[in-house]
Amino acid sequence: MATRDYKTDYANQKKRGEDERQRRLERQRARRAIDKRDTGKVTTKSPKRKGKDVSHNKALSKGGSNKNGVKLESPSKNRSRNYSKGRPR
Repeated sequence: MATRDYKTDYANQKKRGEDERQRRLERQRARRAIDKRDTGKVTTKSPKRKGKDVSHNKALSKGGSNKNGVKLESPSKNRSRNYSKGRPR
């Protein structure tokens, strides 16, 4: 079994930098906005969100944000798009 190269992983994470964190926070804000819209509370998960993904109308990797709008979508449809092209790995 191969061992994981943590030094390389950490170097890559630092290279991705703040963008990765900002995209994660943007995804969290989108989920919370949908929960608040449907239940009136941020702490309660929306029943409409069960089994669904929150999909941004314009992908975060393409420069989108929550201002461009979000929608609930099936995981297979949301994850079938290949937005990772051009993004460093």
